[in-house]
Amino acid sequence: MMLSSVLGFPRIGANREVKKAVEAYWTGKISAADLQKAAADVRKTSWNSLKERNVDLIPSGDFTLYDHVLDHSAAFNVIPKRYVGLGLSDLDVFFALGRGRQADGVDVPACEMKKCHCYLVGSTLTTTMLSQSSPRRPISSCCITKHFRSITKPKDWESATRPVVLGPISYLVLGKAAKEASANFQPISLLPKILPVYKQLLSELKAAGVDSVQVDEPILVLDKALDFDKHYATAYAELVPVAPRIILTTYFARLDSNVNFVAKLPVAGLHIDLTRAPGQLDDVLAAIKSTQIVLSLGVVSGRNIWKSDFVAAIKQGQKAIDILGQDRVIIATSSSLLHTPVTLANEKQLTAQQKDWFSFALEKAAEVATIAASLSGSQDPQVAAALEVNRISISKRREFEHTSDDAIRKRVAAITPDMYSRKHPFATRKEVQAEKLQLPKFPTTTIGSFPQTKEIRNARARHGKGEITDAEYDEFIKKEIELVVRFQEKVGLDLLVHGEPERNDMVQYFGERLNGFVFTQNGWVQSYGSRYVRPPIVVSDVSRPKPMTVKWSSYAQSITKKPMKGMLSGPVTILNWSFPREDVPRKLQSQQLALSLRDEVLDLEAAGIAAIQVDEPAIREGLPLRSSDWDEYLEWAVDTFKLATAGVRDDTQTHSHFCYSDFGDIFPSIQRLDADVISIEFSKSDMKLLQTFKQYGYSNQIGPGVYDIHSPRVPGEQEIKDRLKTTLSIISDDLVFVNPDCGLKTRGWKETEASLANLVAAARWARERA
Repeated sequence: MMLSSVLGFPRIGANREVKKAVEAYWTGKISAADLQKAAADVRKTSWNSLKERNVDLIPSGDFTLYDHVLDHSAAFNVIPKRYVGLGLSDLDVFFALGRGRQADGVDVPACEMKKCHCYLVGSTLTTTMLSQSSPRRPISSCCITKHFRSITKPKDWESATRPVVLGPISYLVLGKAAKEASANFQPISLLPKILPVYKQLLSELKAAGVDSVQVDEPILVLDKALDFDKHYATAYAELVPVAPRIILTTYFARLDSNVNFVAKLPVAGLHIDLTRAPGQLDDVLAAIKSTQIVLSLGVVSGRNIWKSDFVAAIKQGQKAIDILGQDRVIIATSSSLLHTPVTLANEKQLTAQQKDWFSFALEKAAEVATIAASLSGSQDPQVAAALEVNRISISKRREFEHTSDDAIRKRVAAITPDMYSRKHPFATRKEVQAEKLQLPKFPTTTIGSFPQTKEIRNARARHGKGEITDAEYDEFIKKEIELVVRFQEKVGLDLLVHGEPERNDMVQYFGERLNGFVFTQNGWVQSYGSRYVRPPIVVSDVSRPKPMTVKWSSYAQSITKKPMKGMLSGPVTILNWSFPREDVPRKLQSQQLALSLRDEVLDLEAAGIAAIQVDEPAIREGLPLRSSDWDEYLEWAVDTFKLATAGVRDDTQTHSHFCYSDFGDIFPSIQRLDADVISIEFSKSDMKLLQTFKQYGYSNQIGPGVYDIHSPRVPGEQEIKDRLKTTLSIISDDLVFVNPDCGLKTRGWKETEASLANLVAAARWARERA
């Protein structure tokens, strides 16, 4: 019987139990023991659910309370010195690493966040901090192994699971050198120091009776992996003899030529992603045919929510069986299922037609088991019935996909080159914008959202349930907007925002107001930490039936004399942070979004909004993993941003915002966006990002985020002044805006007020000093 495998599972709980428990722990409402019990209950429920769906290889060790790479660092004791000796429990050190801590005499910032789609797309972060002496102190094998033993075969669960471990090469290569490391230090040089810890872990797992272990090496699908072929050979030559059978796991892209050295590694198995890179199957089969390597086929998508096409998946599986034999093939998800909601069973408002299109994590687990059973020659009537139901579903969806909105398609076809360009260059625009906006030197602003309080969430929920009328809800939103506007005036901000109290999420809000999207009730996925989102689903051609934001931006501008900034999410971000269609190119979907946003931008301008921000935090994380695929993506991604923004007059100031991105390798594309002002993360990136702007001679205005909003700690005034000093040593003072590094939605009012007061004071200091 062919084995079925799930590479990872959502760690949030079907009803967001983990989020609720984590946030309750942070506020002191439950104990650490209560938190760990809630986590254990979610893990056990997940394992039981996978077993009930006949999955053979059930993952363990993929669960985390915050971030799985952070978990790995904590387990291996890769902890920066500033978090040591603070009198905190191990759990509180773990959370301090991820979100900082400012309480009980302890004041430490969070580690740098990096959205790395080799681990978690979208919404994901790594907090690896390495130095030349890491791990700083020995970590006992029993400490690591006790953790893995408890989740591999817990006392109250009768079946074994397959542990998931982040591989040593990927961990080091994707890590970040500590500030104190020398300029030429490379984290991969720590391989000899970290391999003994891996050997301890893997040998203890083998002694505990673990049969196989999933070792994730996501960098194997990157161009740079070839630079580390000798490191791979060295590492796995040491690990394989002491470990359970190692299944080397890749995802999200193709191995390409890297398969040539991977096939020579002494591992027991190799996993490849056939949903993102189906064309790699032939090359991989040819490379491993003469070896004993078992091939795990990722035929069920771990990244999207569309029902799998069983016919196509079975065809891929049969090709592998014909060459390798059934005993050397495993049917699996393409990646961990953590990027998908837990189950469709909780969706009550989708139509029967819509529900038939989709498959969430538990449904995907059942798909994997069904495909494996079919390829094993199962005569089970339930398997045959599942195959027939799938055939009918796929046929109906294909029929729906052939329909399109002729008017939208014609509008896309009518796009002309001049629609991508502003009327005059930035130097000209800067002068007329300065005359119109009358902003001071070092103008202060925020990224858009203000705290989403319990009262706001309750009012939104009551409105959604029909418990309050539209008029009552509108009156509530007006009061919230006025509160935000008056606070900004009082604290002394220069370019104001309306605070976005009416918005549930920066992508969902727009999807709900555009044609072509559908939404879930409980389709939550983890963005980072305890931040969960419900991504919209693009199902058909996209258009804007009416203005989406003009009403509230106009109202905000009507109650203040200071300039108001309109706030929109960009076409690439809406697409990348939604579940996109698979039947048409992403470029077409982004163009349709851009045309809808172009209409909104022009309506905002006509309503008297003099500055309009179109955020694109996801433009970098959507970059393909293979550099040979970059040019095509960057061309349409930048073009659709420009299509959305370029129609305005010279005196309308366009802004955009980018979070936690490495721009060095795509900086010419950032320049080509031609936004008048861009705001970026700077508070935790050690100046490197600003140096990139200087290196390329960036000439438009820029707002380096002077404090980290993902942490609850309040930055001191001097801390912000120091960051401004650093900024002004690199960027011309006539180009600098002063702002936080992201929106304030997740923060409380008390910390927001204190932080922004310090930001304004620092900006005034800079003006006096200039």
